[in-house]
Amino acid sequence: MLRLWKATLNSRNGLAFAIRSEQAIREEIFALLVSVPLAWLIGATTMRAVELVCAVAFVLVVELLNTSVEKLADRLTMEHDKQIGQVKDMGSAAVGVALLMAGAFWIFALVERLGMI
Repeated sequence: MLRLWKATLNSRNGLAFAIRSEQAIREEIFALLVSVPLAWLIGATTMRAVELVCAVAFVLVVELLNTSVEKLADRLTMEHDKQIGQVKDMGSAAVGVALLMAGAFWIFALVERLGMI
């Protein structure tokens, strides 16, 4: 039980630090908060609404992982390093793919709600 409590505190501390230090995290948390009521309006079913919120939450998860990689890389060296730059670019690409996936979910749900499919 103590291990679970400590893990919860670590997670809260990590999220709090990410919110304080990264604009992208703040924007994605805002998007997540906005997505909850919008998902209930756009989602044709309860399951679709949950999927829409989860799609936005997934973007936040990937952004948190990308941010942690970037922070670690910056801790190793602030000098330009080609390989570190490539690793950071891959993390950014992962966020981009997650955003495209979330966008596709939302577009599909909207088209479904409008009765176009």
